[in-house]
Amino acid sequence: MTDPLNHSYYAATAHERRPQRDIEGDLECDVAVIGGGFTGLSAALACAERGFSVILIEREHIGFGASGRNGGQLIPGLRWTASELEEEFGRERADVLFDLCWRDNRVKARIAKHGIDCDLKAGHLEAAWTPKDFGAMRREAEFLENRFGYRSEIVAKADMGAHIASPLYYGGVHDPQAGHFHPLTYALGLAKAAEAAGVRIWEGEPVRRIVAFSDGSSELVTERAIVGARYVIDATDSWIGDVEPDLGRYTVPIMNYNIATEPLANADTLLPSDAAVADSRFVLNYFRLSVDKRLIFGGGERYSQTPPRDIAAFVRPFMAEVFPQIADARIDYGWGGAVTVTRNRLPHVGRDGNIFYAHGFSGHGALVTTLAGELIAEAMAGTAERFDVLANLPSKPFPGGQWLRRPLATLGLLWYALRDRLG
Repeated sequence: MTDPLNHSYYAATAHERRPQRDIEGDLECDVAVIGGGFTGLSAALACAERGFSVILIEREHIGFGASGRNGGQLIPGLRWTASELEEEFGRERADVLFDLCWRDNRVKARIAKHGIDCDLKAGHLEAAWTPKDFGAMRREAEFLENRFGYRSEIVAKADMGAHIASPLYYGGVHDPQAGHFHPLTYALGLAKAAEAAGVRIWEGEPVRRIVAFSDGSSELVTERAIVGARYVIDATDSWIGDVEPDLGRYTVPIMNYNIATEPLANADTLLPSDAAVADSRFVLNYFRLSVDKRLIFGGGERYSQTPPRDIAAFVRPFMAEVFPQIADARIDYGWGGAVTVTRNRLPHVGRDGNIFYAHGFSGHGALVTTLAGELIAEAMAGTAERFDVLANLPSKPFPGGQWLRRPLATLGLLWYALRDRLG
């Protein structure tokens, strides 16, 4: 499929390349994975490492969806803060969630283990859009340090120049344990490692449906074949409703758009600490420097699936508001894609018999997706305790059924976006 949204910096500069190939021979396996993003790739790799035979099927190509198009920001945790998790679920459960989602950085572990050259850099700054936001950030940073020993730097407004050359923000929190990377190269690196471990990857092949049998086994009916498997992992995220309509009720897609400027002579003055940045607005801006000194900037959201005619023109005003000094910089790349969100912004992870799924990471998935894939492999191998921690997070489908679900969700999202504008 030719995708008008994928004129991306990542597609143009990915360090790894791999030929697409069809599956040949036996179409039976222990584990069939649907989806070639971070979740599916990490699950496939971890299953193969445990001795399972694995086939991964991707409708387009590796990293085609959000995994190959996102902002590249590696932010520990979930969309809920650690204090919110503790308040909602109690101290013991919060401890386990913290260990999984803050301490256990599976992305860095995979990069190191497989030697994936994906432009990994350290540091992330959460920038406060209002004084109230800064107060909440300060309290959360103090909670993380006092409760978990997790240290970050509270940055007062007067000191923000050490991180960002913009007067818009009222302070922030710099997390040296977070970072940023080239997401498509990471996905391709996972694919290379998975193939080395024995995973067979079939690209350009749509899965039409999953047929489950009473003995627990399943068949994937694809465009050209039937794949038999003992276990199935549905890691299709934005497209999960195409394969399993019932799971599609738990998320709605939001379109996000990114640009990459020309290489900038003043890049280091824009972001002196080279940290990635995301601000605290509901419709947030997020940005970072690439290794070749471009500003990669994401801003604005659309709740229609139709992209703007000119993505660069759509995003440029958001960039110019933050960095007026580069308002007229040439933009070399503009791209976008869908991020799925759940009602409560926590991921929807679980299983139905021998069919596992993980989706709805709500814009906070660059780290958690790799973890989710590995936890699915653990559960499949018979150790489900850590998988159950994510699977037991609360989730509800969006109301409204097939026709009203998205419009009703859009109304709610527009209300929060309006609150940003009203301050």
